[in-house]
Amino acid sequence: MRPLLCCLGLAMLLGPCLACPTACSCSTKKNGRLLAECAYKDLQEVPKGLSSNVTILTLSANRISWLGQSSFTEVPEVQSLWLGYNQIGMVEPETFASLVHLKNLDLSHNKIADFPWQDLRNLSGLQILKMNNNRLAGLPRDAFRFLKDLRSLWLNDNELTTLAEGTFDNLPSLSQLQLFNNPFNCSCKVFWLKKWTENTSVSVTKGGSTLCAAPGKMKGRAVTDIPDHHCVAPSVQLTYLSNLDNTVMYDGLTLTLHCSVAGSPPPEIRWKIQTSARRVEISGPNVARDGNVKQSPERFLVFKNGTMAIPKFSKEDEGIYTCLAVNDVGTRDVSVNVALAGSENPAEDLLRDDPQASHLGGGSCYKGDEMDPSGAGEKLVIVYHVPRGSKSGAGGAVPQLHMGTLLLALGVALCC
Repeated sequence: MRPLLCCLGLAMLLGPCLACPTACSCSTKKNGRLLAECAYKDLQEVPKGLSSNVTILTLSANRISWLGQSSFTEVPEVQSLWLGYNQIGMVEPETFASLVHLKNLDLSHNKIADFPWQDLRNLSGLQILKMNNNRLAGLPRDAFRFLKDLRSLWLNDNELTTLAEGTFDNLPSLSQLQLFNNPFNCSCKVFWLKKWTENTSVSVTKGGSTLCAAPGKMKGRAVTDIPDHHCVAPSVQLTYLSNLDNTVMYDGLTLTLHCSVAGSPPPEIRWKIQTSARRVEISGPNVARDGNVKQSPERFLVFKNGTMAIPKFSKEDEGIYTCLAVNDVGTRDVSVNVALAGSENPAEDLLRDDPQASHLGGGSCYKGDEMDPSGAGEKLVIVYHVPRGSKSGAGGAVPQLHMGTLLLALGVALCC
């Protein structure tokens, strides 16, 4: 009788630890981990009744099509979760977020097109992630940002056509990456991947099979074969333009800046203007070839050739003018700080207000002059004028507007 009671007592103690759904078989491994084996059981959902201290859960080769927030709440200690070869097409946000002990996650050979990548933020201990053979067409740039321990990443056999630069940054432990059998569009948007592959210590498995599906001239060739000369990062140069043949202008002062860019593919020109009262961003020309201005609440005129004109430039227009050159390889920008002074000698005004300021010369910046790229700093263009009615050096009235410029070294070079 006593042995029977002992056995019953032992069963009562172990019972909760070995709670196991009917469709599964559960056992304790030699290392003390609790295994719940539920593979090949024709299951349509994650079974209920699992023990809370399961550390290995195998659900491979079933017919599970959906994972929800409560699918794994019973197994908060799970370290290895195998879900390959199911029919999973829907994964709700927060499905994996609470599985902070997870080291191995296999979701391969499913139908996943959308995935709650934010769930990975809590899985800093994840070492193996298999997402291969799904329907992923894109990844957020920071999808894997918090996976500091990730060693092996499988993304092959999906529908990826491009990847954002930096996708594999912040993965200090990564040693194996599988990308083959994706229909990459080998435009310059993936040129970074070629460079990264050439310089990384990560083993990109079957790199020769990481092939281009487009454009036509690259189809069937490896991503690493993208010609260097086809993809050149932008360069940009900002020039102050004026019609100051004799430094004389009349009412209606127009400030003109010209942005010259180079690169392959040809960069797009964008402008950012920051004044004391507002911030303006202009993504393209707003002046048509026929000279008509597109409907816009702004008064900044941007032409297709990279020129910006600011008619009737006033104190309200003072600020930082930035030209950006953008193509598929990268972005470059250059800025100028434009101010309006009311004196014939703005250098004296500036030095009086700021004794620490120094200038690079007292001459005006004439038409076509470039902002000196050798200067260590942002340049300040001071547009100054003599108001109507002021006295000339000979004592006579000057019924016109004089304008000139002065360059001062303050911050960032104007050529990039």
